[in-house]
Formats: sequence, structure tokens, C-alpha cells
Amino acid sequence: MQIANRHAVSFHYTLTDDQGNVIDSSEGREPLAYIHGEGHIVPGLEKALEGRSAGDQFKVDVAPEEGYGPRHQELIQVVPRAAFQGVEDLQPGMQFQGRNDQGSINVTVSKIEGDNVTVDGNHPLAGQTLHFAVEITNVREATDEELSHGHVHGEGGHHH
Repeated sequence: MQIANRHAVSFHYTLTDDQGNVIDSSEGREPLAYIHGEGHIVPGLEKALEGRSAGDQFKVDVAPEEGYGPRHQELIQVVPRAAFQGVEDLQPGMQFQGRNDQGSINVTVSKIEGDNVTVDGNHPLAGQTLHFAVEITNVREATDEELSHGHVHGEGGHHH
């Protein structure tokens, strides 16, 4: 069976950066399971999976525009340390949920200089080309229940 919309797909993957460093991997875990065509994985990877079958192994490079998007300078701001009241040991790399004109946004502390804290609302992988090595382990039609819940049930998916 070939991967198409409304199919439950399971696959193992290793994600690396431009230098070959592993960013994330399913190695030693269950395969990642998703419903194809629902936008649950980055668009470039979903496009590369389209039409493939269980047992297929391949590599694909996903440009930022088809991954986590380009970096946006306007999502980097300097805020006063006082905005982090109650945080004992504020350090770069810490993540928080903040608010902006569009609602809530996840931010990462990127720099601390005195009372000025630089936060970045870009996804940590924004602006990066994503290098995936993929092995498809299973392809089947998603059940009506999975489609109504919006996720795969069972192995590699959600367990109720």
C-alpha cells in the first residue's frame, strides 16, 4: 500500500543538521506514527513520504521553507529580567511560554546581559535545512476513530 491522505503511517527516522550531528532520532523507541495529509509532520517530509510503501528507506533534505520556516528577526526581543519573577536561576536555553499580539508564543532565552534578557520566539530549528534518514515500517488506512481523534492509535501512536 502506498502512502496517501488518510493513511496511518509509521516510520523510523534520524534527523541531522548540516554538519551531520544528530538532532533527533527514533532509534531505540517506537516508530513515529501519524496520519498522512493532516499536517502533523513538517511539509517537506510529508511530501517526500507521499507514494512510498512499508520497507522503503530513503534520505531527504528539507529546506527551511518546507520545515520549520525561516528565522524571523522580529521574534527576537530584549525584555527586562523582571519579566521572569519567580525564576531562581535564569539561564540561556531555558524555554517559557509568553504572549504577543497573536496570542501565546514559546520563547527560548538566548542571552542574558545584566537586567536585559534576549528571548527568541523562532522554532529552535527555524532557518535550518533538515536532513532525514527514513525507514517506513507500516502503511495502512486510518480507522474512522483515528481520523475523528486526529491521531494514530496503537503501536507508535496514542494509546487510550
